[in-house]
Amino acid sequence: MTAERLPVVSLFSGAGCLDLALEHCADDATANSAAFGPAFVAAATDYDAAALASFRANFPHVPAIQADIRDLSVADLLSAGNLSIGEVGLVVGGPPCTPFSKSGFWLEEKRTSSDPNASLLDEYVRVVREAKPRAFVLENVQGLTYGTHRAQFTRLLGQLEDLGYAPTWRVLLAAEYGVPQLRRRVFVVGMRNGQRFEFPEPTHSGWSERDRRCDASLLPFITAMQAIGDLLPGQPEPSELAEGTYADLLAQVPPGQNYLWHTARYGGQDVFEWRSRYWTFLLRLDPHRPSTTLQAQPGPWVGPFHWESLQNETGSLRARRLRVPELLRLMSLPDDFKVIGDRSATRRQLGNAVPFALGKAVFGALLTQMDLLDRRPTAPQRQLTLAVAR
Repeated sequence: MTAERLPVVSLFSGAGCLDLALEHCADDATANSAAFGPAFVAAATDYDAAALASFRANFPHVPAIQADIRDLSVADLLSAGNLSIGEVGLVVGGPPCTPFSKSGFWLEEKRTSSDPNASLLDEYVRVVREAKPRAFVLENVQGLTYGTHRAQFTRLLGQLEDLGYAPTWRVLLAAEYGVPQLRRRVFVVGMRNGQRFEFPEPTHSGWSERDRRCDASLLPFITAMQAIGDLLPGQPEPSELAEGTYADLLAQVPPGQNYLWHTARYGGQDVFEWRSRYWTFLLRLDPHRPSTTLQAQPGPWVGPFHWESLQNETGSLRARRLRVPELLRLMSLPDDFKVIGDRSATRRQLGNAVPFALGKAVFGALLTQMDLLDRRPTAPQRQLTLAVAR
């Protein structure tokens, strides 16, 4: 173990988006201890083979164990990273969010919070208990904080409190930290010294589905056009055109609208009942606003679809799905970030991930409060440049 940099154990690592944010959180700050940032990923684990293939492509030198965490000992995990108990700087990761996601909430196991994968929260606590890191960062979907899951969330916080970490939690909106996406994630952060973590303040402001008030002292939200507009016309991808049952109706939906366009209240065809579907059904990107949340397992007619329409082989206009380079930009990831797998695997990996700029903000604040970063004031225009320039 190097003496200068903080070793990190990554759980439920996925493609490595959160880990990349960790290692790059010093990009706009001065590290007190090392030129390449104050922390590095020493060992990682995930159950999903496709996700770990992406992780290894992005972190070729990090030992990555494919295993069900319920069957993985902390001793083996630490050994992979050449670490001992007490040497771990951070434990980071997000237990699979399926049990707590609003997607598929019609399933009884979600409504009753009885999904067996919810026990993975306890596995996260087990690693923290046995590895004894200096601090931890746990992230998940906002649904974890809902009343349906209150017992599990309260138990999680209580377990971490009992370990002496004084956990602090908050739901953060990614767009408020320079991500061109209206995506909400809950973060739970704790430090072993009992110090209460202070979450970073937003750098951007704009109106969302819940808040129409804007803070004029902050930068405006980064729009989808700002993020991906320069990628047009781009390279077509297989199966990107939406064909099938609703293809004609979707192609007629204007940018920023959804299936409601085809109700009696709007200008399309009167096909659907008002508010009879989920908001994301036949949803198309508004180029002048951030994207809506990119879902991990969208159905064939779940958006957001691109605002652009293209002709199919017969000359009919068709809406198209977002391409991989566009998905990366909407997650604020670098253009060279690697995601291994087909369209479905790519959407699953990125849809389960933490947006890069949001992760950087959280880790930057944590490492600053741990006296490992010297955070310097950053001009708002510089923050915007970092977020959208490639």
